[in-house]
Amino acid sequence: MSIISMTMYNLTGYNTGAFTLLGIPGLEQYQVWISIPFCLIYFVAIVGNSILLMAMEHSLHAPMFFFLSMLVITDLILSTTCVPKTLSIFWFGPQRISFPGCLTQLFFLHFSFVLDSSILMAMAFDRYVAICSPLRYNTILTPRTIVKIAVGISFRSFCVIFPCVFFVNRLPFCRTHNIPHTYCEHIGHMGVARLACGDTRPNVWYGLATTLLSPVLDLGLIGASYALILRAFCHLPSHGARRKALGTCGAHATVITLFYTPALFSFLAHRFGRRTVPSHVHILLANLYVVVPPALNPVVYGVRTQQIAQRLRRLFRLCWAGPVRAVGPERASRRVK
Repeated sequence: MSIISMTMYNLTGYNTGAFTLLGIPGLEQYQVWISIPFCLIYFVAIVGNSILLMAMEHSLHAPMFFFLSMLVITDLILSTTCVPKTLSIFWFGPQRISFPGCLTQLFFLHFSFVLDSSILMAMAFDRYVAICSPLRYNTILTPRTIVKIAVGISFRSFCVIFPCVFFVNRLPFCRTHNIPHTYCEHIGHMGVARLACGDTRPNVWYGLATTLLSPVLDLGLIGASYALILRAFCHLPSHGARRKALGTCGAHATVITLFYTPALFSFLAHRFGRRTVPSHVHILLANLYVVVPPALNPVVYGVRTQQIAQRLRRLFRLCWAGPVRAVGPERASRRVK
């Protein structure tokens, strides 16, 4: 057998076996207890985002609500990609996942994270136009422009993350197939690429490039947008106008903080605290940033956005009035008898 054929066999033969997700190393005996708040937060994320999406059903023509609906759907994808498998590990112990299944989970995890960041950047542009050019808002953010932005950021997120699948697929996994994590990620502290016995430098450099080209670049553009918004805010003539502008941007700024803070903390802990921060802390942080922001976003927007809050109250009244009206005639007939 030639050297080339042996090499091709190594590249295609070692990565076809299933992986085993071990969970949180060092905290195996506490995983059942950890699953209780984790399951509750995930339930809040699913129910809250679903209700928020139903409440925005008739307001999708507005740019802010259209981008917010994209954020809600992406949050549902982000949390659902990881949390069910994580809960099965917490409840039933280590779980096996096929190599294609691991690549699929890896892709949707990173794709939804990058798309979340891109949507927040688009929402920052929407707030910039609303505050700095309110008279031109409807002419700048036309339905056609909104669709172009949505397609553009989705295509950009796909193009940034899809090569990660090929970078992982090319690696030979000849040492172990046990992943000390709750889900498959690319090049994190316990990423899939770190289990390979081949050259992982392309994976490391591409992972760093995707971080710089997407979340870091998006955060810089968001910061620039808010710097311009702050300058326009200081020149607003009345206190009422400033209060309205603050209410318009408050929910978005809160969601940005909730999204980027755990992600950046996890990234910095991975890059600079790999030896000082324990592995279970890395994994707990990685699990928190896929479930906590999706759970808190509906709370922030449901409370801070008046139109959504009104629709949520109306939706709850309809859901509550339905059973009451259904029970009323039965009680009345019983009383007549």
